[in-house]
Amino acid sequence: MSEGVVAIVGRANVGKSTIFNRIVGERVSIVEDTPGVTRDRIYAHGSWLTRDFRIIDTGGIELEKSDMTASIKMQAEIAIEEADVIVFVVNGREGVTPEDSMVARILQKSKKPVILAVNKIDDNKYKDNIYDFYVLGIGDPIPVSGVHGIGIGDVLDEVIRLLPNKDTINDPETIRFSIIGRPNVGKSSLTNAILGEDRVIVSNIEGTTRDAIDTSFTKDGQKYTVVDTAGMRKRGKIYENVEKYSVMRAMSAIDDSDIILVVIDGERGILEQDKHIAGYAHESGKGVVLVVNKWDAIEKDSKTMQAFNKKIRENFKYLDYAKIAYVSALKKQRIDTIFDLINEAYESQHKRIPTNLFNDVIVDAQLMNPTSNFQGGRLKIYYGSQVAITPPTFVLFVNDPKFLHFSYKRYLENKLREAFGFDGSPVHIICRKRE
Repeated sequence: MSEGVVAIVGRANVGKSTIFNRIVGERVSIVEDTPGVTRDRIYAHGSWLTRDFRIIDTGGIELEKSDMTASIKMQAEIAIEEADVIVFVVNGREGVTPEDSMVARILQKSKKPVILAVNKIDDNKYKDNIYDFYVLGIGDPIPVSGVHGIGIGDVLDEVIRLLPNKDTINDPETIRFSIIGRPNVGKSSLTNAILGEDRVIVSNIEGTTRDAIDTSFTKDGQKYTVVDTAGMRKRGKIYENVEKYSVMRAMSAIDDSDIILVVIDGERGILEQDKHIAGYAHESGKGVVLVVNKWDAIEKDSKTMQAFNKKIRENFKYLDYAKIAYVSALKKQRIDTIFDLINEAYESQHKRIPTNLFNDVIVDAQLMNPTSNFQGGRLKIYYGSQVAITPPTFVLFVNDPKFLHFSYKRYLENKLREAFGFDGSPVHIICRKRE
């Protein structure tokens, strides 16, 4: 099932972020013991009953040189552009404000489904305040308290009811991959080179591409769908921070893809934003290929590629499983190498390892490098098995999961790679206490 998109909008200090955190729950505080993985609070996943969805906290988007009215208007415009359902949050203790009325008018024109959540109704003496908000013309207000979780379930019931039915049967024979990266690294040029035609507008002006563009094609008998996520989509005057908004749009494409191509500008080198965006690709659990573009613009000798490989591995330690392709989208050089790596990563994502072979590798790994004392005990692994693909996920049944040091977990992952490959795909190991 494709995920719908829910946006939370409203003026400042009405509790948007509190409601956002309440909806996404523990997902927002997941931490991985991997350096260099960046996170952003404006975009996350939520779920309710049997439905998953993506959720945007417009309050987390930073604004530059904009007054309060422009700020609120921009947030509403982002919601109109991106969302299937909009949760409009107001402050039930302060009553209707001119800013609330302005947002309501914008949302009414959008024709998108809107849920009116009257926040900070955590005491019965404030409950009658919700009737004041009928004047906004949005519909029946729902009393909530983001701090105490009151009414959040009622809001989510409405969200699920209003999300469009996006049940789709994905073609199992088609590999879907997205092209992501910071502005002006050549993503649109790469899309055109891959397709062999000028499918998307190419320009050296940052933010040229206005939409995520899906294109299906066949190469060497294999069906693919490529998604170019190069830029921003604007509606009227939007004063958003370019990096955060482009990352938010890239996240949406990542979720819908099998493989992620992270594009780096070989001419300018690795920047912090490259690591920021690549961190999202890693966290997704999808297959990843690192593509160094504009390789034709670099003066090279026999050691240039080796030196750039070293820089990549130093800056993207969490992507040590990702293969690297060096290409020139402009001159259409070495484009075919990308397809080899896409196919390899897709195969790794779907690889299943027989339980007996998996346990043989784990036993041998312990014999070569026994576990050491950690947090008051020594880890003992009894047995394990693969429980999922995309990404390949393995469960180890142990005496106590807290005894597993992150470095030993990485050691076991590396041993699995030595034995079974998994090139281009992350490998997840989960410990469970044997009862």
